[in-house]
Amino acid sequence: MNVRLADMLVYSDIGQLHQIANSYQCQCKTHSKNELIQAILSAFSRRERFEQMVQELELEDLRFINSLMFDKKQAFSIEELTAKASQAAFEKREQMPSPRERISKLKKYGWLFNGYSMQTRYLFSIPEDIKKSFGDVLKRHFMQHIQALDEPPVYREEQQLLQEDVLKFLQYVRHEPIQLSVDGFIYKKQLNSILEKMSVEESPVAKGEWRFGYGRRVKEYPNRFSFIYDYCFYNGLIAEEQQLTLTEKGERTVLDVAYPSPMELYRFYLKLYKSPIKNLEALVHWTCMLTERWVTFDSLRAALLPYVKPFYYDTSENIIEKRLVHMLMHLGLLKIGEHPEAGIVLRQSASAAKIIQGHFIEEKEVIVIDH
Repeated sequence: MNVRLADMLVYSDIGQLHQIANSYQCQCKTHSKNELIQAILSAFSRRERFEQMVQELELEDLRFINSLMFDKKQAFSIEELTAKASQAAFEKREQMPSPRERISKLKKYGWLFNGYSMQTRYLFSIPEDIKKSFGDVLKRHFMQHIQALDEPPVYREEQQLLQEDVLKFLQYVRHEPIQLSVDGFIYKKQLNSILEKMSVEESPVAKGEWRFGYGRRVKEYPNRFSFIYDYCFYNGLIAEEQQLTLTEKGERTVLDVAYPSPMELYRFYLKLYKSPIKNLEALVHWTCMLTERWVTFDSLRAALLPYVKPFYYDTSENIIEKRLVHMLMHLGLLKIGEHPEAGIVLRQSASAAKIIQGHFIEEKEVIVIDH
């Protein structure tokens, strides 16, 4: 059940109310719980004060809050909060607050509360109206970086193409014997033949290129085809033995001409990419929200860069470009154009918001690639 700030204040003990009132410099009778609550609600209603407090937060605090805002779970254990607060610290600094101290700060500010029932007393949640206020403030913060412009003369979008290519790949497997190497990969000559049949051109992987973490077969296959292959494998459509073959489910899919839905493909993207990119849902949501109009890629990258942690040799810049923007285009969620003055520009597709909203992957659903 969604909770609001007023509800959580009623169930808070007077000690936490005093801490929150002090954070907002409330002037009221400290022995009256009712007056404390009214004073705190009044302070929260002043947007300028709330915005100032958010702007004064450290970057690690903002990353921590961002990870909670887009998590569909309504309550978190202390262990889950500690893990999220730890992940928000990309680099260690001297005298950096501990995860527990970051959690305490949110409680002191009235942004995080213990549950009040027997079942939730050891769990924590952010009231829905606080989440909305955070979202409004952070969007204004991000929009300061964003450069919007008119529609470019040409742009590219891949609506339906990924769905069609899943079926094309399965049809190829059905009609052509595909021998696999000892390591389980399709040999280069036949891989090139498959890539030529795809709707979007991709080059084979260059020798010596650093590639792992984004799928079982990303080491040898280009990004988009690697995603298609892994989607078919994890959904039980293909089987790997000495040859690559269709399963019974794969056969039915081909015979029924059953395309995967855009939502299925998006959910699989979250499952596959969330292990290396822990805050993937938040990054996807912000990308969608910040591209309601045509915007420059450079300005979007500048806005998101502080929130993207490098993954081994995969830089934050590369993650934004190849793992986020390009993959969202392949999924049919982004259009990418070329502007004569501003270079690469982006805009969300007509279906993006509908597909992205409401889809969240729990940790147990994440595909962890063992290398």
